[in-house]
Amino acid sequence: MADYIGAIDQGTTSTRFIIFDRDGRIIAQAQKEHEQIYPRPGWVEHDPQEIWFRTQQVIGEAMQQAGLQARDLAGIGITNQRETTIVWDRKTGQPVTNALVWQDTRVAECVDKLAAHGGADRFRAKTGLPLATYFSALKLRWILDNVSGVRERAESGVLLFGTVDSFTVWHLTGGVNGGIHITDVTNASRTQLMNLQSLAWDPELLDLFDIPRAMLPEIRSSSEIYGTAKLDAIAGVAIGGVLGDQQAALVGQTCFQAGEAKNTYGTGCFLLMNTGTNPVQSRCGLITTVGYKFGEEAAVYALEGSVAITGALVQWMRDNFGIIRTSAEIEALARTVEDNGGVYIVPAFSGLFAPHWKTSARGVITGLTRYANKAHLARAILEATAFQTREVVEAMENDSGIPITVLRTDGGMVENDLLMQFQADILNRDVVRPRVKETTALGAAYAAGLATGFFRDTAELTAQWAVDRTWHAQMEKSERDEKYRLWKKAVERSFDWVD
Repeated sequence: MADYIGAIDQGTTSTRFIIFDRDGRIIAQAQKEHEQIYPRPGWVEHDPQEIWFRTQQVIGEAMQQAGLQARDLAGIGITNQRETTIVWDRKTGQPVTNALVWQDTRVAECVDKLAAHGGADRFRAKTGLPLATYFSALKLRWILDNVSGVRERAESGVLLFGTVDSFTVWHLTGGVNGGIHITDVTNASRTQLMNLQSLAWDPELLDLFDIPRAMLPEIRSSSEIYGTAKLDAIAGVAIGGVLGDQQAALVGQTCFQAGEAKNTYGTGCFLLMNTGTNPVQSRCGLITTVGYKFGEEAAVYALEGSVAITGALVQWMRDNFGIIRTSAEIEALARTVEDNGGVYIVPAFSGLFAPHWKTSARGVITGLTRYANKAHLARAILEATAFQTREVVEAMENDSGIPITVLRTDGGMVENDLLMQFQADILNRDVVRPRVKETTALGAAYAAGLATGFFRDTAELTAQWAVDRTWHAQMEKSERDEKYRLWKKAVERSFDWVD
């Protein structure tokens, strides 16, 4: 019997393959970054072929590192950056253009035109989503309308559309030689083309967005055996789980009860709360999404607060200004000062997501004086993540009527103790880091493990979850209130920058 389960974690900036044992412990992992392509201001692209190449590399490296053969894996789960849009040729496997990343804002004018007839929430009842540059439908239509010959090829059935999960599964299961074209309900729910109630592509939305049905993948559950891998290092291994990255973290944090919530600190920040088997429509700027669907069981829904730029702000400081050499150095630099020196950074690089949904917002730095230095800037960058999280927590509590007394956290930034302490301080509630911090990959592994029988049930998974560290609020109320007041003031300064 196989003793391990694998997970492909295809993120915005890198791809990883992680191998877990039955206790959810990491046995081996490999990671490779891929290029971030910025052709114009507001445009963000990835090379899909590079992502597939990196995926093959990390699988091979992790398997070699652990000394494992394909027979040692019970299955593989996949988790992925969501909304990022790829169109490729089913006969050659070649993308027609670069992937349009979820952060890309080139469709802002289309958003405005659609919102002019029925408002930004005109599709919320069906999809749970506001009109925004974030989601896949308008990105796909942009490719159909702006890349020469693509619409004609799409309508003839030659081209396939998918988010990164679909592209990965298709390649893993054979590609041009019989690759399976599927997606799961969590990724489909982020396209703005799936009906939340029926969990099927909505004909009215396909017609309105002018999307050929022949391009779309089959929608499946998040945990079932879709097919087997054809890649040499994992040939014959069942592909048994697919979840968008934030839903995978919800599963990895074992938030299986309504009211349980987690926050993932990655390129962006994403707070999800399990709301049970009925979708809850937001009144406070959140997204209604599918949380997960295990096999034939009913789908479980979630409320989500999506923040576009958090960890990416640290990368911006590193790559665009060279103030730090590695992302990890920001904490040491920020600790050289007592506070932010009055500096606040609102990272609205591609507009503001939850709870504001301001496409026309742009990034601002406020409160600068001659006193401010690079350490104050570093501290303000970390604090921006915590402030944005507080805005989402407040919106989620207002929408759900459920207080979030403890915030479960995961993602790369939770290693930053200064950030986690400030998060507890500005929220005035406990912040908890689990023992296994790679909860996104773990969630994908859990989904695959449930499908293949590697794990018995969700009760077994819940029993594995354990706390690594808890941060308690230490800041005085007056200081907390003043800092948050100034943050809100800075956020208002970012509004309507783009005419």
